[in-house]
Amino acid sequence: MIRDEETLNLLLDSIRRFVREVLVPNEQEVADSDEIPPAVVAQMRELGLFGLSIPEAYGGLALTMEEEVRVAFEIARTSPAFRSLIGTNNGIGSQGIVIDGTEEQKQRYLPRLAAGEIIGSFALTEPESGSDAASLRTSAVRDGDYYVLNGTKRFITNAPEAGIYTVMARTDPAKRGAGAISAFIVERGTPGLSLGKTDRKMGQRGAHTCDVIFENCRVPAANLIGGKEGVGFKTAMKVLDKGRLHIAAVCVGAAERMLEDALAYAMERRQFGQPIADFQLIQAMLADSKTEIYAAKCMVLDAARRRDLGEDVSTEASCCKLFASEMCGRVADRSVQIHGGAGYVSDYAAERFYRDVRLFRIYEGTSQIQQLVIARNMIKAAQP
Repeated sequence: MIRDEETLNLLLDSIRRFVREVLVPNEQEVADSDEIPPAVVAQMRELGLFGLSIPEAYGGLALTMEEEVRVAFEIARTSPAFRSLIGTNNGIGSQGIVIDGTEEQKQRYLPRLAAGEIIGSFALTEPESGSDAASLRTSAVRDGDYYVLNGTKRFITNAPEAGIYTVMARTDPAKRGAGAISAFIVERGTPGLSLGKTDRKMGQRGAHTCDVIFENCRVPAANLIGGKEGVGFKTAMKVLDKGRLHIAAVCVGAAERMLEDALAYAMERRQFGQPIADFQLIQAMLADSKTEIYAAKCMVLDAARRRDLGEDVSTEASCCKLFASEMCGRVADRSVQIHGGAGYVSDYAAERFYRDVRLFRIYEGTSQIQQLVIARNMIKAAQP
């Protein structure tokens, strides 16, 4: 749903210019230093990128889902690290509060998230609980006006920079499954909260993850999202449906960038007296990539519009995430292949993107989990 085409186009033009003039020139520095320059982060704040999906009443831009994926198409045409920094503030780091938080929680945290004053983080995955999120072990025991949290979260995006953590914990140790899971807002600096060392990853340098550790961490009962126990897993699933559409859009944008680079290289690189773009086998890889990107983009836009209309898009979101992330991996592989030996050295972005986009098939639910979600939803819908 596009609320105002002219306003959206102005925003998209600003983001395209920012990506082209600021982010792309800083890609290599981020890859080399594993840090986003503070001056770039400041510009991201000025553009309002930390509050794209946060309601206007709390300082955000309140983009619809369709508007958000269109923004994601653009901002994903550069290093994923830039998008990752703002992504949690617009997605899983804030949306639990937006969707199910109390008014007091919204007033306290959303304006600061929208302004980029604090970074949000979403702590669900654990050392022994990843795809099987309902089996998480982190506990939260009520003690007067507090909950005492114990446990470890793993691979938590933006944890080293985060000001608040949306934490999923089990409030009923005697009850198994999702019904005993609650969601908490835990502020950085809370006694008993500590961080592990920053993970060294295959790609996405500049986007940081680490363990988040809770040792008798006392969290005010007022920070229980929604003020109600046992609904945290439902909150997480609502957040992930939206996040999967966002990541699918990011996959489209990254694939468009890789194809653009591959086409430019193929038109410049000459072999046997002619550009390699003239060779039919190179053309086949370009054509297959273009076709798959177009298909993924159409899927994402359709699902986003359906969500804006209030439809349940759990199946469609998983379809988009599955197809777009797998497509992105295939485009990355073809991009390296078209670049030949040049695609295997870090002088070209193809090598970096090849490593960066591999993560898209894993987080926000692996491809295999998306397959299970899709099939189970199909079976459920077919039952009388």
